[in-house]
Amino acid sequence: MIPAIVALSLLLIFFAFMLIRAAMFRPEEKKSLEISEVSVDTERAVRHLSEMIKCKTISDRNKENELPEEFEKFKKILPEMFPTVFSRCKYIEIGDRGILFKWEGRKHGAPTVLMAHYDVVSVVEELWEKPAFDGIVEDGYLWGRGTLDTKGTLNGILEAAETLISEGFVPENDIYFAFGGDEEINGHGSPDIVNYFKEEGITPALVVDEGGAVVENIFPGVKSPSALIGINEKGMLNLEYSVKGVGGHSSSPAPHTPVGKLSAACVKVENHPFKFRITYPAKKMFDTLGRHSTFLYRIIFANLWLFSPILNMITKKSGGELNAIVRTTVAFTQMEGSKGMNVIPPQAKMVSNLRLLPGDTMNSALEYIKKTVNDDSVEIKIINGMNPSRISVTECEAFERLSLAVNETWQRAIVSPYPMVACSDARHWGEISDKVYRFSAMELSTNERGLIHGNNERVSVETVGKTVEFFIRLISKC
Repeated sequence: MIPAIVALSLLLIFFAFMLIRAAMFRPEEKKSLEISEVSVDTERAVRHLSEMIKCKTISDRNKENELPEEFEKFKKILPEMFPTVFSRCKYIEIGDRGILFKWEGRKHGAPTVLMAHYDVVSVVEELWEKPAFDGIVEDGYLWGRGTLDTKGTLNGILEAAETLISEGFVPENDIYFAFGGDEEINGHGSPDIVNYFKEEGITPALVVDEGGAVVENIFPGVKSPSALIGINEKGMLNLEYSVKGVGGHSSSPAPHTPVGKLSAACVKVENHPFKFRITYPAKKMFDTLGRHSTFLYRIIFANLWLFSPILNMITKKSGGELNAIVRTTVAFTQMEGSKGMNVIPPQAKMVSNLRLLPGDTMNSALEYIKKTVNDDSVEIKIINGMNPSRISVTECEAFERLSLAVNETWQRAIVSPYPMVACSDARHWGEISDKVYRFSAMELSTNERGLIHGNNERVSVETVGKTVEFFIRLISKC
């Protein structure tokens, strides 16, 4: 009897402990903000962005598919649209596609770098409701490839600078605008600019590139918009799997064809995902947004030491972005065999794209995949890739400054660090700074986020103005 009572008491204490932790797992009281008015010429900003969209700056690994004259056209319209920026800032072209502006401040020891890229991905014109490169404004939206990724950001930066310089503003520290023209193909634009900074001995105190945004319904139980600031990027790895055979007529197949063996390898990998891990960036996100969640979810996120296995099961089964935050992912994207429907191929190939958590590397991921497939007839090799980026610090003045500018612009939003699952040019800047952050200055719905690299990419006129407002607020703090 007594042991049962003791066990029950301990169980009740245990549950009480969890509930107390959940009750105390609350957000810090939000500081009241004194928000000053910001003047934005939204009509001008939309007009300028529309002109940028008309430049078909499509980057392609096959240079024959590019239009060099369109990239030159883009560069030529900038001084026409932003004459004050060009009169006040030093303009430098670096390498083939890199563009750098230097806006000299009162001091030079803690510069800020604001980034964007002006190249875009290709389009399938017939699948668009409006022409992709006409810069059409209709029903409150500006249509066109690059409105979201990331000519909209580039335009917001230069519009903000044009406004502030015209008003006589001088930044406290030097500010650089770094624009790449080959980000979509992992080109040399941004690395060339980083090398320039290395040669000049310049260490940025703050770097801001594309990445997170102000979004809703991104975290379980959180109803308010979340302003996600990426503090790292997962690595990327493309693997090729190949199986050789004798080929022949499909009427007399062997028990396992090259395509069949590849399919078996694919299933093995998909059925044995990489291990669940809560890295530092994910922990920061869970700790921040979890405090704003419902009580049930707060029980989970306040006691991850206990509920991690449950979170592991949920994410493994559901997939999607939450799963990508807590494990290295594998997506099979390409497969090829015979061109004839009745011909067994002498060789079959497939490709998978991996996104690597911090702690994993290209080599460690390759070894895991080989061990999982466990078939010597399947040759697996690296096509290309890159290891995870450096993780930026959050307990610093630079992150606070960025967060404040976000809070002033989107007052309802919860600002949170997060691990970025995609790649950007920002990863190169980790070589020279531990204060590199990824935030696209836009509030985007789930549908709008799906337009990035998709058909009918467009941005609301209101968002164009809001982007300018954000950069005015941020620059004013630099």
